[in-house]
Amino acid sequence: MTPQERYGLLVVFVIIAAVYIFAFGGLVRLLLEKFSFIKTELRTLQIWFRRIVFSLALFGFACFAYAYLIEPYWLSVRTIEIKSAKLPKDSKPIRVVHISDIHSDAKARLEEKLPVAIAEQKPDLIVFSGDSLNSPEGLPVFRKCLTEISKIAPTFVVRGNWDVWYWNNQDLFGETGAKQLNGTAERLEINGVPIWLAGAFVGDEKKISETLGEIPKNEFSILLFHYPDLIEEVSQAEIDLYCAGHTHGGQVAMPFYGALVTFSKFGKKYEGGTYQINRTWLNVNRGIGMEGGNVPRVRFWARPEITVIDIIPE
Repeated sequence: MTPQERYGLLVVFVIIAAVYIFAFGGLVRLLLEKFSFIKTELRTLQIWFRRIVFSLALFGFACFAYAYLIEPYWLSVRTIEIKSAKLPKDSKPIRVVHISDIHSDAKARLEEKLPVAIAEQKPDLIVFSGDSLNSPEGLPVFRKCLTEISKIAPTFVVRGNWDVWYWNNQDLFGETGAKQLNGTAERLEINGVPIWLAGAFVGDEKKISETLGEIPKNEFSILLFHYPDLIEEVSQAEIDLYCAGHTHGGQVAMPFYGALVTFSKFGKKYEGGTYQINRTWLNVNRGIGMEGGNVPRVRFWARPEITVIDIIPE
């Protein structure tokens, strides 16, 4: 079953549940009218039923208000540490800030706060794993944000599925100071340590294998690609760090369960967070913004996220 089918099934389940709740309420009222000898007991049951339904409705309204008004603006910072034998034992840690899925609309949400929040982390390197806009009106908001971010540290970017499908003719990154990667690899030196960055746009996955072949096996490597779906192939190539997004951590998730929908071929397996597969670390960032189109701009149990990745000697 595809993620879209699971989402449709969930919607159908909610509708059916609502129908049964109202049908049960109608049955209770019918019994009250027909059986006068248990009228008192049923009236009490009806009162409690109404209280429960009202409480659930109030709770649902509060959850929606929180998901719409609070969580999309409540930025989180998640810090992780990965060890690598490719760093000299006496070298300083290398700090990478990973962001994804900004999805800018005409009105800024976190775009004005994001550069300040990133600067506070004092990164050596910043990477963005795609999905820039929800609409053309969001382009100035996104470009202003990315320009400010690029002043903090070297910044590398790729295009996600929204960028390729809908905004392929838009100049997303030009004159922002960010360096886009598409079937290319760049070598940097940070604190005297060589770091390789490679990346590809969605739809250009075939370029990755050739690009990764250019990277020396004894030097630390980072791959940027929007989907986490290439992890099995990438782990065989012994890339050290794979930075992805796309899942939004579900965008709407449930306590103790997590994401309801991820739109990844792996389902919930890599829904958000950091994973180690063979010798490769995969970081799936929950993103900053929210899905565009007619989808409500809500987040629940999946706060916007900056990931701070400290690479230290093993």
